[in-house]
Amino acid sequence: MSFTINGIRIPDSKMARDATALVRDLESDLLFHHSSRVYYWGALAGQRLGLKVDAELLYVGCMFHDVGLTETHCSCDKRFEVDGANAARDFLQSYGVEQAEIDKVWTAIALHTTPGIPQFMAPEIALVTAGVEMDVLGINYDQFSEAQRSAVTAQHPRPAAFKEEIIAAFYAGIRHKPDTTFGNVKADVIADKQPDFTPLNFCRVIRQSPWAG
Repeated sequence: MSFTINGIRIPDSKMARDATALVRDLESDLLFHHSSRVYYWGALAGQRLGLKVDAELLYVGCMFHDVGLTETHCSCDKRFEVDGANAARDFLQSYGVEQAEIDKVWTAIALHTTPGIPQFMAPEIALVTAGVEMDVLGINYDQFSEAQRSAVTAQHPRPAAFKEEIIAAFYAGIRHKPDTTFGNVKADVIADKQPDFTPLNFCRVIRQSPWAG
């Protein structure tokens, strides 16, 4: 019987079961449990916000969001987010999912490291990012109860060294293609015109998050 919290559980469908098995085989324990927690954080956030969500699409989006960091799906020239989105697209196409629904999952994965945009899009897109931001950066940490945080991390352990390990996992997946990390050009413009500007640093934000360890 799968883990259930607040009535939320992994969808009981062949597609969801196959997604679990596929990602479990592709990813390290670190990334698999991270992706699983992302699903629960995203689904809990959607419940709290009263959003109507396709749980299967949300689950596939969460489980595939870091697949682009794996050797199997890591390209030489694309952003890892696009690699993961393409892998999810191919997976969903094999189940005959409608293109409009595939596009939601593709977009959710492609944008999950681009804050400030997904939250205004379809719930399946917004909640993948919300789940990632909670698990990695601790964003909206206090909107999840201690009981919820403890239950989810008991089911899908978050190691004490998670902050450093997830940074290392990101680096391992992108170090051979640094040009794909070109980011938010607006920060470059501000830095050019305001010499005293200090941009947010992703790794520093992770280390300062409210998560222990």
